[in-house]
Amino acid sequence: MTDAQRTAPAARPPVVLDLDASVPPLAGECRLPLAPWQEAIRFGCGLRRMRAFAAALGARMPAFATHGTVFLGSGDFHHLSAPLVARCIAAGGFTAAWPLRLVVLDNHPDNMRFPFGIHCGSWVRHVALLPQVAHVHVAGITSADIGRGHAWENYLAPLRAGKLSYWSCGVDTGWARWLGLGRAFRTFASGDALVAALCEQLAADRQPTYLSIDKDAFAPDVVRTNWDQGLLRADHADAVIAALRGTLAGSDVTGEVSSYRYRTAWKRWLSAGDGQQTTVAPDDLARWQAEQGAFNRRLLAQLAG
Repeated sequence: MTDAQRTAPAARPPVVLDLDASVPPLAGECRLPLAPWQEAIRFGCGLRRMRAFAAALGARMPAFATHGTVFLGSGDFHHLSAPLVARCIAAGGFTAAWPLRLVVLDNHPDNMRFPFGIHCGSWVRHVALLPQVAHVHVAGITSADIGRGHAWENYLAPLRAGKLSYWSCGVDTGWARWLGLGRAFRTFASGDALVAALCEQLAADRQPTYLSIDKDAFAPDVVRTNWDQGLLRADHADAVIAALRGTLAGSDVTGEVSSYRYRTAWKRWLSAGDGQQTTVAPDDLARWQAEQGAFNRRLLAQLAG
């Protein structure tokens, strides 16, 4: 790890990808106005469009070694973690022999089938299969996305390859054992038990790590998002960050709350099928975004250590 990377990502100024005006102001931020891209990439897009966005973003981002945590906006943009991870790999010189680990806090596996390119629920597959990535841990899942009824929707390749692990609570994942994938599924009775086991593994196996936080992993009384939410508490995030202290090579945060109506019919259809809440009353939106801002400041303080 380079000297620049040994500095905790949030000890440097955060970057806000301002696609949906959902991220409240952050001290010392570098805010990139990207609203013209919102409809094109929100929720999902083709791979060609993602490559175009990644190139445009790369031309505008500050040098990797000079900035900290990247805030993506709504969880609809979690697939933007994919080009950010690629940027971290390039900047850090990670290789198959010296790979990068990913830890993702999320209520969903983000490893679901999506035949149209890449979207906020499929990006993990694209990253997990990179040779420069050692392993991806997706922790905090309570969504039925990894249950028996949705088993067929999960990409199996990264699970079979030993590149991806699901850490969940309250989901019946017995189907995985029938397919010989049991080692990729860690199930727990509570969030406390899940986080304790995850922190123990992270602390014991110290290696360069990229941390991606989707705030839908947290209970609604912690912070509100546009998606169905999990059960993690704020102190669970503190514990995970503490376990990773000294190993963070990069980080991002998503799961802000915003109100939006897709202009594209297929996005409206897919979003509705996923049970997403895309319309929020103005009073609720203002209150929830203020709470999000406070939580973001807490995360940055913890990341700065």
